Amino acid sequence: METQLDPTKDDLPLMANTSYMLVKHYILDLDVDFKSKVIEGSIVLFFETGSRYRKTSSTGKEGCQSQFDETCKLRACEPCRIPVTNVSACSSKMEYNDFAVCGKGEEDISDKNGNHSNKKQTSGISGSKDCCGIENHGNKDFLLILDCCDLSVLKVEEVDVAVVSGIEKFTRSAKQTDVSKELENLRNHIVHEIVTLPADRWKEQLYYFTRCSQAPGCGELLFTTGTWSLEIRKSGIQTPTDFPHAIRIWYKTKPEGRSVTWTTDQSGRPCVYTVGSPINNRALFPCQEPPVALSTWQASVRTAAGFVVLMSGENSAEPAQLQEGVLSWYYYVTMPMPASTFTIAVGCWQEVKQQSFTAAIQANIEFCLPFSQADFRWHKEICGHMEYPCRFQNAAARLQAVIPYRVFAPCCLVELCEEHLLQLIPQCLSAAYNTLGTHPFSRLDVLVVPSNFSSLGMASPHIIFLSQSVLPGGSHLCGTRLCHEIAHAWFGLAIGARDWTEEWLSEGFATFLEDIFWARAQQQLSHDEVKGQQELKALLRWRRLRDEVQNSEEELQVLRPKKESTGESSESGASVVKYGLRAEKIFMQVHYLKGYFLLRSLARTIGEASYLASLRKFVHKFHGQLVLSQ
Repeated sequence: METQLDPTKDDLPLMANTSYMLVKHYILDLDVDFKSKVIEGSIVLFFETGSRYRKTSSTGKEGCQSQFDETCKLRACEPCRIPVTNVSACSSKMEYNDFAVCGKGEEDISDKNGNHSNKKQTSGISGSKDCCGIENHGNKDFLLILDCCDLSVLKVEEVDVAVVSGIEKFTRSAKQTDVSKELENLRNHIVHEIVTLPADRWKEQLYYFTRCSQAPGCGELLFTTGTWSLEIRKSGIQTPTDFPHAIRIWYKTKPEGRSVTWTTDQSGRPCVYTVGSPINNRALFPCQEPPVALSTWQASVRTAAGFVVLMSGENSAEPAQLQEGVLSWYYYVTMPMPASTFTIAVGCWQEVKQQSFTAAIQANIEFCLPFSQADFRWHKEICGHMEYPCRFQNAAARLQAVIPYRVFAPCCLVELCEEHLLQLIPQCLSAAYNTLGTHPFSRLDVLVVPSNFSSLGMASPHIIFLSQSVLPGGSHLCGTRLCHEIAHAWFGLAIGARDWTEEWLSEGFATFLEDIFWARAQQQLSHDEVKGQQELKALLRWRRLRDEVQNSEEELQVLRPKKESTGESSESGASVVKYGLRAEKIFMQVHYLKGYFLLRSLARTIGEASYLASLRKFVHKFHGQLVLSQ
């Protein structure tokens, strides 16, 4: 990677030192305020020691110093921020299936930009001209680096997970050797035991994650915010192994933050949603952005009554009333995913209901076409991913051609959605199932987003954003776009690119598969009519690709811009997304189209049926994992 990084240039920095500390679970506890256009609250992060540090723990001190030196080269530093608030977390008695929502209050003492600085308080990190200097950090303390941008960080603290009632069950195997470190080691041991619970105990795992997230703090941590990062240290802690494995960060977003957009929907009502920003979610919450940081999450979001919170989550959340005029929405995910796939949309969305219950049942029956026994043989193999409650190992899920789905839209678009969108979803879901097999995700929400949305669609775990532009275009435009986004459930989400510069692994496959899905969804068309459609689309795509190649920079047309270094990162895990900040890249289709023509050529070479059979096997082998072009 490049040793010097100018944040005003083309490449998007991924600063998190994932080789030393790896986030395994996030718990967000947030309030959405439309008056101030701010989302604020806390996030608790649960860590495991990173793989590279575990392998070289005997030289851990030297390794930590090298990643510290490297960070000084990469980041643009700002004055140190000092925590000044005294926020006490609450706890409540809960069972595995009951996750309580806890309120909070805080004193806001900040400058005009919302940042807390050492001018307000004399304790903490003293001011420094260079926050990479020895005077500020010393040469020994381990530095945890998270990706962060456009956030006001108020306070960072270690979470005392050892005081949680019933946590003793996770402490029995803890080895206590150094009396002075007993409590610190015990807390990290508890986090490790919870993180590594087997998949069939996922409810218990979420329960204890929630309880631990509500435990009180046991000491503030020193932190510094930079242009692209949040850096955290604990005085005297020199290795990732000894660094706190459960930390809580109190923060608030900024109205100008680039991860979400505050706007009004087509009915003139306020809303906020994640827009698929080039900087991903780092302006929504501090996180580890590199794809290798696969994590699960839970989120409780409070907002005024009348608003609906939709989110990447396995459950179809129902609001709980906390007090008059305030509702809380809770979602969770048990399949480890990159933090960039987290999606939220808060607005006065209206659910589009089926015209009749009978029609819904008929749709599920009509398009539920099970595979032959031969197609299921490879399902008996063991999955190759890290352990989680996988649908590919669930007999009922493997036979589910149409997963549960809901449609939401601004009230003025409900009728259009009823007319053009609602009946297409089961057809497209079933066509996808009959092409690739088991749906990776258990349910689907489809939201028609505000008119400022710059794309035709965006897929995230359990939720798809669709542009209003596809609705008046008849069933063909709406259906093909829906098929494209559904294809991302397999290619882009369940199977992700290890290096984001290889975006064709997501978009090329989705473009190729949208034609396959849509052909199977249109059962009334003959074979010749389907082929005619596909040939016409191929011609139009070829013309678009030709025009783009002739009128764009050659370096932006390469499918693997990092060439032989694709997938590589620095010793700490930091890297860059090549050309990730180039504005024109947002409007380019070259990765979609080159990938599409490559896959189309392969399918023609060996035959479409054989190629799709190989894709089904590929999906089963690599779901839940990250891949490269090789």
